[in-house]
Amino acid sequence: MTKHLLSLADLTQSDFIWLIHRAAEIGDLGGPNSDLLAQRCVGVYFRKTSTRTRTSFAVAAVRLGALPLVYGPADLQTNTGESIEDTGRVLSRYLDAIVIRTAADHDEVVALAQASCIPIINAMTATEHPTQAISDFAMMKRQLGNLSGRRLIYVGEGNNTAVALAFAACRIEGFRIHLVTPEGYGLPDTAKSIATRLSAEYGGSYVEQHEVSPDIEPADVVYTSRWQTTGTTKADPDWRARFEPFRLTETLMARLSRSGDSVFMHDLPANREEDTESSVLDGPQSIALMQSEQKLYTAMAIYEWCVPR
Repeated sequence: MTKHLLSLADLTQSDFIWLIHRAAEIGDLGGPNSDLLAQRCVGVYFRKTSTRTRTSFAVAAVRLGALPLVYGPADLQTNTGESIEDTGRVLSRYLDAIVIRTAADHDEVVALAQASCIPIINAMTATEHPTQAISDFAMMKRQLGNLSGRRLIYVGEGNNTAVALAFAACRIEGFRIHLVTPEGYGLPDTAKSIATRLSAEYGGSYVEQHEVSPDIEPADVVYTSRWQTTGTTKADPDWRARFEPFRLTETLMARLSRSGDSVFMHDLPANREEDTESSVLDGPQSIALMQSEQKLYTAMAIYEWCVPR
């Protein structure tokens, strides 16, 4: 059966846990070179900007012995009207997997997967960023050890990264995620429903509030993300005023940390002095660069999981 990675909500629990553990294991090993995917070809198709995710999947393919074919937004005939389904049917005859980032919603990657007989890996849609969350939880496992009983505070917009983090957190028994988002910029209702279902089934939990109140319990991980995901704009001309209290400052980081033992994470890119202060991003609690490097090892684990050999 073809294995697709479209949403964290779709994975079996055994596959979800395996991906986190294997990505952490490869990270601990430093991502050794391997010929695991020798004679394979992987399409890396990015219709939105990317530095880390596109590079990590391309480099991971090379280090596993595969040939990556990297496509930009104007390279395929989808740019001239060919359907994503026809694109999938054709590329399935050439490639062994497709990694795709799209500006569209989740339905597009689902349509691509339904038309393809090779693995489709969702490297971010407008609604979810599953590979980011797998990588982040692998990084947390490497840094903190056992994830059960841990707590993460996410401060900022309820974007596709926040959605994926909530889905992942709710799948880990005893893990708690606390989302602190501006009013009107929280998790979408559909994502809340899915997170609630995953929480009931697997034992993790999430809460969300819309103010940075002084009584928030400190956490093991403090996480923020760029306020304008992949450069998207917002309809409200005064949105920056809404977001101002959610900037991750040194003062806020100290308030949300467990006596200095907590780590700071950011999925990058960061808009310095906007979503976070440079003193936090570059500070002693920040593991943002390690977190970015982990994406390479996570890409290797994902290929190992889904690409047939």
